Amino acid sequence: MNRNQLRYFVSAAEHRSFTKAAEQYYISQTAVTQQIQQLEQTLGCELFDRSTRPVSLTSAGKSFLLDAKAILERMSRAQERVHDAATGLTGTLRVGYVRGYERSDLSVLMRHFHQKNGNVLISFYRCSTDVLAAGLLHQEYDIVFTWDSTNLRTQEGVTFQTVEKARLVVALYAGHPLTQRRQLTRQELRGENILYMSPDAAPDSYGDAFFMQRYAEAGYKPNILFRSADTESILMMVAAEEGISLLPDYCTDRLYNADNLVFVPLVGEGEEEEIIAAWQSGNQNPALGRFLTELNQKDPPY
Repeated sequence: MNRNQLRYFVSAAEHRSFTKAAEQYYISQTAVTQQIQQLEQTLGCELFDRSTRPVSLTSAGKSFLLDAKAILERMSRAQERVHDAATGLTGTLRVGYVRGYERSDLSVLMRHFHQKNGNVLISFYRCSTDVLAAGLLHQEYDIVFTWDSTNLRTQEGVTFQTVEKARLVVALYAGHPLTQRRQLTRQELRGENILYMSPDAAPDSYGDAFFMQRYAEAGYKPNILFRSADTESILMMVAAEEGISLLPDYCTDRLYNADNLVFVPLVGEGEEEEIIAAWQSGNQNPALGRFLTELNQKDPPY
């Protein structure tokens, strides 16, 4: 049994096709078939029912699929540890964060942690909230900083803590009549063309329902001209005077001399975005444990 045999088996099982497995690894279908046959000989049982189209797993194949994935994951982790040892690193920490949160004080927290843990490689991933949630649940990230638009905190095995409650601001173009106001309410935005900044890429999400309820409480249905999870695109459209937008203040507080943009605080109960840190309760990564200790010693905004 070798790594390639396991990789080809997992790919064929997931695609239900030897041909697609061969295409994934840029080898011939014959080579995939031969490697899987050798794996079956080693295990002493058939893993695929080849009489069906597409092929399907036997009961033994279904059982072995979980083990094969676990073996590949352990092999990958072992390879990473060997590489880290050879380069002087003793750990890794994979941090995901919601788009726009790079402008927050998260970098301050990460810098402090790195200064105390210089042998830990910290890698960062900037994603929409739905991608962050899926990545955390699939163990692609050790910890994520996100607005919980996917109801991640209700998932079994996920631990979280609030790190910040960011107030919302109204992004206006400089010539808009509301730029002279010191604060605004959502009710006062009735009739405006809204460039809707969504926390996740999927439409009709839990997060969207949350914000639509805010509009309903304000007594109207918003005129949403455009929807995006990309802060920069939203701000470009506001600057072009195509509409206005509502954004968390961490996206705007560090924008200096923004061309044709004015930001006015949005006031009212619940007009904020809660940022949480979330991680898998069973994650035994020592670097994560040290980072959580650092996180708990800091007061937002770090």
